[in-house]
Amino acid sequence: MFRLDDLTFFLKPLPPFRLDLSVWVLRRRPENAIDRWDGQTYQRVHVMGDKLLMVAVQQAGSADTPRLRITASGREVPPNTRTWLAKALRRLMGTQIDLAPFYRLAGLDKKLWPLTKRFEGVKPPRFATVFEALINGIACQQLSLSVGIRLLNRLAEAFGLVTFVNGVPAYAFPRPQDLARLKPGDFRKLGLNRQKARAIIELSIAVVKDRLNLESLEGLNDEQVVERLCELRGVGRWTAEYVLLRGLGRLHIFPGDDVGARNQLQRWLRLRKPLDYQGVHRVLAPWHPFGGLIYFHLLMSGLDDKGYLK
Repeated sequence: MFRLDDLTFFLKPLPPFRLDLSVWVLRRRPENAIDRWDGQTYQRVHVMGDKLLMVAVQQAGSADTPRLRITASGREVPPNTRTWLAKALRRLMGTQIDLAPFYRLAGLDKKLWPLTKRFEGVKPPRFATVFEALINGIACQQLSLSVGIRLLNRLAEAFGLVTFVNGVPAYAFPRPQDLARLKPGDFRKLGLNRQKARAIIELSIAVVKDRLNLESLEGLNDEQVVERLCELRGVGRWTAEYVLLRGLGRLHIFPGDDVGARNQLQRWLRLRKPLDYQGVHRVLAPWHPFGGLIYFHLLMSGLDDKGYLK
């Protein structure tokens, strides 16, 4: 049986911070089975070495004086879990990112301020690893976000490590070693086409065999990252920019090939004509270097319009 009180500690995000909003930038859809939210508690299975941890996060205090209560449960919780997990959660939820410059700019802009104020306290998250960002990007290519999330759920349920909480299974996002051993047919059963399956397998093998160090992309500039990623099977400009934003935390990046985001941007700006890639960068120029933050706020606006935030 899992003990439910193996480790508890607190994190102090930079204010303002709202867990309920920030979690939705990660979840994107209510059916997301990897990043789980019940209205009070955010839960996710983390893999620390070969140890599985069910991590629960709750907010204590207001958006202006936030404290996060972290509870990690597992069959074995290593001594350095607190340090490792605190670092992982700061990355995952963007807790220490200072948005004061963005808020100052928004406060002087009659167009940006209402959008920013509506979701004040949302922080820009990053996927747990660059690998996870890439798999998300590949899986969601040329699909609606809802379909993409369902595919990622199936991937985790089929190949991710599993733990149980009160008898209910919870799945970790698959690691490279979980996917490198598979064949294209294994993915086809889940609804992924052969091209995406080959891309995921080749990527996983490259990481497992140390031919590709994705976390080292942190040291490259945007153009170098895009060039390097586009050398991989199944990765184009949209996926590479998606990784820049969601995997590497480059908050000036608005993925200009994201059709859904482009449409949201067009509606927000009340433009008559659709935007192309160059048009996206042109209309966002007045708010540089915060294109990625606008991307996330428009995502939140879309989720709110669908009623998910309620």
